[in-house]
Amino acid sequence: MPTVLLVRHGRTTANAGGILAGRAGGVRLDATGEDQAVRAARRVAAIPLSRVVTSPLERCRQTAQALVEQQPDVPETTTEHGITECDYGKWQGRALKDLAAEPLWSVVQTQPSAAVFPGGESLAAMQARGVEAVRRHDAEVAERFGADAVWAAVSHGDVIKSVLADALGMHLDLFQRIVVGPASISIVRYGPHRPEVVAVNTDAGDLSWLRGAAPVGDAPVGGGAGPAPADDPTEMRPS
Repeated sequence: MPTVLLVRHGRTTANAGGILAGRAGGVRLDATGEDQAVRAARRVAAIPLSRVVTSPLERCRQTAQALVEQQPDVPETTTEHGITECDYGKWQGRALKDLAAEPLWSVVQTQPSAAVFPGGESLAAMQARGVEAVRRHDAEVAERFGADAVWAAVSHGDVIKSVLADALGMHLDLFQRIVVGPASISIVRYGPHRPEVVAVNTDAGDLSWLRGAAPVGDAPVGGGAGPAPADDPTEMRPS
């Protein structure tokens, strides 16, 4: 099956100010976030992307555009509401330091599967739509571009954490153990037996080694040999 790069948007003005932006409009990358998005795009530049899927919110669209601009050929691009930010309801726009005093805060930290934001959605509903959207696009990419294709989904911290938790077989109540920083790249491959979580929360390093990744199948006992070196003529390349 294809390889999906789960890319969080770069830092925003709200992130820097400690504000829970949610789905509010006008939240853009700050200067640091713009630099982070370009750095992430340069990491991916050596890998031809078949498709770039983005949350409709501006900070993700900016990050996705940075990815596209570094690609030698323009990949398919599409907006996907299934990977948009969680609807935090009445929490949206409030300072995190104030939200930490709310009774719901401890539920979000210790039992997120039970967390429902006032006037918004539950974290369980967020995970369900996020996982469905990522797996649907992955199947479409496989059918259209083949099993060796690589594509990117540009989304938000909690959404990506919930998708990773699903791929790891973790209960949603454990998803706060996962860290997903601004403009980080996590890598998942959905195989015939199970998903493979190749990397989580990476923010540095050339990703050209993905071209040498072995087909998704049985897990190699003992860990396997890893991807082929970049200069190995027998390496697998995306179709």
